[in-house]
Amino acid sequence: MLGVLTGFAIIGAVVLVGYVVARVGVLPDTAQPVLGRLAFFVLSPALLFTVLASADTAQLFSALLPVSIAAAVACFVLYALVARLVWRRAIPETTVGALASGYTNANNIGLPVAAYVLGDPALVAPVILFQLIVAGPVALTILDLSTSGRVSLGRILSQPMRNPIIIGAALGVVVSVTGLELPDPVLEPFRLIGAAAVPTVLLLFGMSLHGRRVLEPGTARRDVVLATALKVTVMPVVAWAVGALVLGLDGVALFTVVTLAALPTAQNVFVYATRFDRGTVLARDAVLLSTALSVPALVVIAAFLAP
Repeated sequence: MLGVLTGFAIIGAVVLVGYVVARVGVLPDTAQPVLGRLAFFVLSPALLFTVLASADTAQLFSALLPVSIAAAVACFVLYALVARLVWRRAIPETTVGALASGYTNANNIGLPVAAYVLGDPALVAPVILFQLIVAGPVALTILDLSTSGRVSLGRILSQPMRNPIIIGAALGVVVSVTGLELPDPVLEPFRLIGAAAVPTVLLLFGMSLHGRRVLEPGTARRDVVLATALKVTVMPVVAWAVGALVLGLDGVALFTVVTLAALPTAQNVFVYATRFDRGTVLARDAVLLSTALSVPALVVIAAFLAP
């Protein structure tokens, strides 16, 4: 558990720096949208390309993949049903909330947890694969279409080709699957640019906390609570049920899938919400609460399932 606590401490320190930057006014008010666009269009695509390009094909398509898909889809659907049918939320806000309930922080927290707790950072590759090749593109397409006001077959089909995050992730998978070995002079610029993605997103997240309280009146508090509950409790339970009862996993394999499912909501959800300027408070609060609550959740999972 030391690795889990260390990873969270590092992340918390960077977020705190972002908060201080906003509080003392180091950057102008226009900095947040500019940093958000930089992370979305440049930094994150470079990072995802390098992560997926170096992933082992066997890891990408291991038994972790169907469990990750089942757990995430279950939370996506549960949230969407409540938000749309009961609370009558708009499509963009419903999409952001659904992502907050099942889109795992596989990079910023998943990598250190996989390295220090599970013993292999590549174990998060299937989660990253599903989120960036399937869940992310679908959600971004819905956000694009529902906020632009223009719906056409050509726009739907061309959306993946216009989204830099999808392009970067897809190219990384192609390199991994084909076994193409890119020379270091070609990869190094992507590594250098991608290395700035995580700290930039964390700083941006910290800056967004200034001047606002979590679950403050007038915000979508019910939405945040539902998304956080699904992410921290329901998602790992579904992962355990699918892994143990359906696929017959046990030992290290079962511990791995449940641990990865219990990771908090990814900061990418906040980046997506910022990009389309819809559900940003919902995304921010869900990321913060799920990050805080996932620590005790991971401790409990380790106590019961760690081999």
